[in-house]
Amino acid sequence: MITISAMFEAPRSVSAMIDQATVFAELGIEAGYASQIFGLDALGALGAVGAAVPELDVGTGVVPVYGRHPQALAQQALTTQSAIAGRLTLGIGLSHQVVVEGLWGMSFDRPARYMAEYLEALVPLLNGERAALDGEVLTAKTYGPLEIDAPAPSLLVAALAPVMLQLAGSTTDGTVTWMTGIPTIASYVSPRLSEAAAEAGRPTPRIVSALPVSLTDQPRRAAEQIDKASAIYPTLPSYRAMLDKEGATSASDIGLIGSAELITDGLGRFEDAGGTELVAAPGGTSSERRATLELLGSLAKGARA
Repeated sequence: MITISAMFEAPRSVSAMIDQATVFAELGIEAGYASQIFGLDALGALGAVGAAVPELDVGTGVVPVYGRHPQALAQQALTTQSAIAGRLTLGIGLSHQVVVEGLWGMSFDRPARYMAEYLEALVPLLNGERAALDGEVLTAKTYGPLEIDAPAPSLLVAALAPVMLQLAGSTTDGTVTWMTGIPTIASYVSPRLSEAAAEAGRPTPRIVSALPVSLTDQPRRAAEQIDKASAIYPTLPSYRAMLDKEGATSASDIGLIGSAELITDGLGRFEDAGGTELVAAPGGTSSERRATLELLGSLAKGARA
């Protein structure tokens, strides 16, 4: 059975995030994932959350690599890992050209090369080794391993383009996706990722996918709410390419929105597609979001029984 997790709903304080995490754990949700956008620092907050709610695994979905030197990110991730006794999944990604260049004033030239070199430094640092990278676009060198007693977190790369899927499968534990529907995971993400992992002699990769989910008897209205909240994503080229693979135009087109039976069937299809962990982004009204978490928690408990 797949792991059933949930996204934190953009809390504005660590205490609010701890409250959400407490609910997740009480309902049976297995892990809580935080994004790194314009709110809380994800890894810093997850250190506090994971320490306060030890029943819950935590993860980032995702931390952008631009603006964070590999040594700095490794130190932050291992510090969080130490604080929560090894329950962290570290999801990282490139972000988007409009953000990296338009907001941060950094070059987005050769992003796949940047990620490849970033991982060349990050992976050894997370695994108790020194970094010795003098690359084409990045330099990262240390005199020795980082002095932090913590196991390496599971490392995932947000990978959508073929070159990124090959890199994720051959170098890391797998991928974490958003705005990518179940049919696309089955026909595109899973085969490429698994092939890359097999060729590199790595274990079966994790496929952690965040999808809009809403238990509702008014699916059209819930879909409209989800699409309004997610309106920016279909405008970003990497997500647009994934939606186009299914002829989808919005977030709700790839979500699981409707009855308990529809959601349960969707979880089964996700597992059949090669998915290993579904991260629900609950949508709809507050009562629908709560009902969605209750359903998912009960399914997770049932699978563990």
